[in-house]
Amino acid sequence: MTRKPLVALAGRLDGVRPSATMAVAAEAARLRRVGEDIVDLSAGEPDFPTPAHVKAAARDAIGADFTRYTSSRGIPELGEAIAAWYRGEYGVDVERDEVLVTAGGKQALFNAVLALLDPGDEVVTHAPYWPTIPEQIRLAGGAPVIVPTLADEGFVPRGGALVAAMTARTRAVILNSPGNPTGALMTEADVALVADAAAARDIWVIADLCYERLIHDAVPHNLPGVLFERHRAGTVLAGSTSKTYAMTGWRCGWTIAPRVLTDAMNVVQGQTTSHVTSITQKAALAALEGPGESVERMRDEYRARRNQLHGWLTAHPAIQCIRPSGAFYLFPDVSALLSPHGVASADALARALVLEERVVVTPGEVFGTPGHVRLSYAASREQLREGATRILRFADGLRDASSGAAGSG
Repeated sequence: MTRKPLVALAGRLDGVRPSATMAVAAEAARLRRVGEDIVDLSAGEPDFPTPAHVKAAARDAIGADFTRYTSSRGIPELGEAIAAWYRGEYGVDVERDEVLVTAGGKQALFNAVLALLDPGDEVVTHAPYWPTIPEQIRLAGGAPVIVPTLADEGFVPRGGALVAAMTARTRAVILNSPGNPTGALMTEADVALVADAAAARDIWVIADLCYERLIHDAVPHNLPGVLFERHRAGTVLAGSTSKTYAMTGWRCGWTIAPRVLTDAMNVVQGQTTSHVTSITQKAALAALEGPGESVERMRDEYRARRNQLHGWLTAHPAIQCIRPSGAFYLFPDVSALLSPHGVASADALARALVLEERVVVTPGEVFGTPGHVRLSYAASREQLREGATRILRFADGLRDASSGAAGSG
């Protein structure tokens, strides 16, 4: 008797794609390993070292044998430090038992959708989007409803458009501000529109604020305050140490949510990852309670890099780019460089850039927005200058080729 091979996978994986941003980073690492002179502008992580006092706290934890299980919620002092930071920064009333410490921002969001969604539930979110958001919704059995934003409005998600996308099947809205990949900030007024509509319809609002400490310009951005004032019982805040403290590999994030949902998310986490590494939790506690000079230095440097890279790229007539308000990405429009007879898409442009100039960027198709690419300025100024030089040279080559093709016709 011949047995069939065991190749059938769970239906929940139908239509769910692997992480494209991590695939781009893996390709950059592969090229670097074989000796290629790579300028990697795809990385979604700080290039700064983790602050010294944070690393010292981790070493102290190891020295004290703080290496055993903790509560799946996280150590009490870390939960209280997170709650205290939000009370001090935003003036919101957060209690320790509303905080769940998670393995990064990804698990924070995934815990929420797993705890909230039933098959077929809709979740409204905005594009360009961080690709993890719609894929997690699908993994949880839900249906993402994508609301596009406009480049000439700086890709700012508009409350009216998000509210218009709500239906009787809408279970939640996911907001990301500052946004990845655009660096766009939602206005407090737009968030208020969403919060009021969600409160009236018993819809949850999940706010991904993982870049909240990396806002470059002095603009009002108290989204927790707006959401708590208008929809306290239906708000989930997701945060992380990864970007703020250059702690991407440490894997520490959190959610703040009403107790009933926090308890439910704790069940999800308790039966999956259990808890964040004990040593990481001590490091995160030191980050939150320690001096903030390193955060200020990083933010100042990102702002300077943003201004330089934006200026270099937009000097080219075929590259249009909004100057972002937060995070550490540019999201230029490269559609003027594309041609059906040559490089026909942003994805093809990104592949050609790697092959011809050894520059790694992330194509806009990954973020639901063709015709654009994402560039990270979480790289040294020297790398940014070299990357911009190679990109501009490549862009000139495309324009010359296009002109030649047009003339030969």
